[in-house]
Amino acid sequence: MGELRESKKRETRQRISDVATALFFERGFDAVTIDDVAAAAKVSKPTVFNYFARKEDLFLDRQDDVRVLLREALGGKAKGEAPVDALRRLVDRLHHEKHPFARIDGETVGWWRVVAASPSLQARLREIGDEAVEALAGELAGPKVDGAARLAAGMFVLTWRTAYGEAIRVFERTASAKKASTAFLALIDRGFAAARALD
Repeated sequence: MGELRESKKRETRQRISDVATALFFERGFDAVTIDDVAAAAKVSKPTVFNYFARKEDLFLDRQDDVRVLLREALGGKAKGEAPVDALRRLVDRLHHEKHPFARIDGETVGWWRVVAASPSLQARLREIGDEAVEALAGELAGPKVDGAARLAAGMFVLTWRTAYGEAIRVFERTASAKKASTAFLALIDRGFAAARALD
């Protein structure tokens, strides 16, 4: 019974997120209210907030995936393997799988245009980046996070964010997913090489 309840909760959360995302694409993030989302999803406003603490999280609803992916990548590294190599393998896997965190195409560019048009989404994305740095630093250093772990984590997160942003710009200029992917991976390699030099 509990499993069925959890499954229904996941379905409801996904439905609310999907409805909200469609509205944000159609009208722009700032023009859509929580009341609009609730009405379109056929749920109450409190139900929306039961699943999403803030409006921004309706659109940026994959932040928990970041922590899981980082934890799995570092937890699965071979004995003696450098963290940067495990994270580089993660990039390759996500790129190969066409995961949204490593895919550049018309859909992901459209998503980023919604973000670029909303100061509140940009601010929340920066917060998520800061949270990712702390989470990654914890994975790198364990319970006693120090400045070196935060520096390395910050370089990894900044590299990924910079590479993705540049790939978006390349795609917008060229309409070529191949050229965008090449730019993404080239900057990943440069940034990760700099992070490797910290060891």
